[in-house]
Amino acid sequence: MPYAGMIPMPTIAAILFIVAYNMCQWHTFVKLVKTAPKSDIIVLFASFILTVLFDLVVAIEIGMVLACLLFIKRMSEETHVNSWTYVDDDTPDVDEHLQKLPLQIRVYEISGPLFFGAASAIEHIVVKDFTTCLVLRMRSVPALDSTAMNALVDLVEVCESKGITVVFSHVNEQPMKVMEKAGFTELVGKENFQPNISAALKRAEEVIAE
Repeated sequence: MPYAGMIPMPTIAAILFIVAYNMCQWHTFVKLVKTAPKSDIIVLFASFILTVLFDLVVAIEIGMVLACLLFIKRMSEETHVNSWTYVDDDTPDVDEHLQKLPLQIRVYEISGPLFFGAASAIEHIVVKDFTTCLVLRMRSVPALDSTAMNALVDLVEVCESKGITVVFSHVNEQPMKVMEKAGFTELVGKENFQPNISAALKRAEEVIAE
């Protein structure tokens, strides 16, 4: 250690510059800017600027908050509620592969996680005056939270006031646990939870035949 004091400061500065250059990983930085999604680039630049202006602790805290908010936004954009296309005798032959259903049955397919950031998607479900049974296909819903659960409860209550039975198809494990804990399965009726779309449509036909 005594000999370290004999090293000229310009030499130490040069060593520190080399260490800093190797640690900055600017090749990776440039690659991320060119290839990463816009949300990741925002988090990257925000963390970088905050590290320079303040310190690493502040940059990590704000970067984590930004990353969470942008992740929620991205997940909410992945949630969709789509109605099945209906065909009749006048539909062109190109659509012969589509399944024909009674007019009283309306089917919606929900895709993506249902959480507070995407619960409003349930509002896109519309039932007609002639609808007797609403089938919700949930095979592509991996997760459900309490906010979305409340939205489903409101939907079922509105349907019940109009005399419409709601049938659920292929509810995954996590959403089913949330529904059971909230007493939603009793509200809807366990007979209206079916393992697949074929069974759900069969149940719907039974409902309209009653």
